[in-house]
Amino acid sequence: MQTQYEIGVIGAGNAAEGIVHGLLRNSVLLDDRIIASDPHEARRSVFERRFQIATTTDNRFVAQNSYILLLAIKPQQHRDVLKEIADCVCADHLIVSIMAGVSTDAIEAELAHVNARVVRVMPNLPMHVGAGMAGVFPGRHTREADLLRAQRIFEAAGKSIHVESEELMDAVTAVSGSGPAYYYLFTEAIIAAGQRAGLSPAHAALLAKQSCLGAARMMLEMADAPETLREKVTSRGGTTAAALQSMQDNQVFEHVVQAVLAAFERSRELGQ
Repeated sequence: MQTQYEIGVIGAGNAAEGIVHGLLRNSVLLDDRIIASDPHEARRSVFERRFQIATTTDNRFVAQNSYILLLAIKPQQHRDVLKEIADCVCADHLIVSIMAGVSTDAIEAELAHVNARVVRVMPNLPMHVGAGMAGVFPGRHTREADLLRAQRIFEAAGKSIHVESEELMDAVTAVSGSGPAYYYLFTEAIIAAGQRAGLSPAHAALLAKQSCLGAARMMLEMADAPETLREKVTSRGGTTAAALQSMQDNQVFEHVVQAVLAAFERSRELGQ
């Protein structure tokens, strides 16, 4: 299959922007080997200005001229977009989907004229700073080299895991795909509390954000489990103990669990 581009991105949203940034920053691909399509001029302009890559409104052109097709569209759009490009897809294509809830079976069914090689991926927003996390699942016709190629794309912007059962992709979506938003909300709350306690907005934000970064690095770089690290911070009768007791009294832990499970259920609904 002779193609002009190695990767054709269909849907130039925030997630796709993070992926392309990782590929170019780490020299996995050169800018002339990537093209992106999007119906919105503003999003195309971002990719043109920031990455100097080709853009278009024509999804069919992208499919005809790219080896890897990265589907970065909303789950609700997948049937329309796949019908639009179906006759342009051949057995040589590798289809990489980052659509929440849309199974490899569903994509393969829309491309039934070929044994479509589909890899389903759930990345997250910290790809923008090289700290992304992605769960990767290969479809039934995917080759080992396809899986490795897909992982290489996402590991240019962070880390990836090979998920062994597609049913678990909804859990990946809930834990890490949506996960950054939970930490952002928690940090917002800490900043608000700091301001109510008398700190300036700038100092409250810096204290909260740096504490978040430090806690994350300790969890990643030290052998201790999160609960062990929490216990190390908590002195009997101290300030941390008072905060944690308030959280326990207000069932914060269980509320967080239920929130993540709500994301899990929504991911399952999107695939129906």
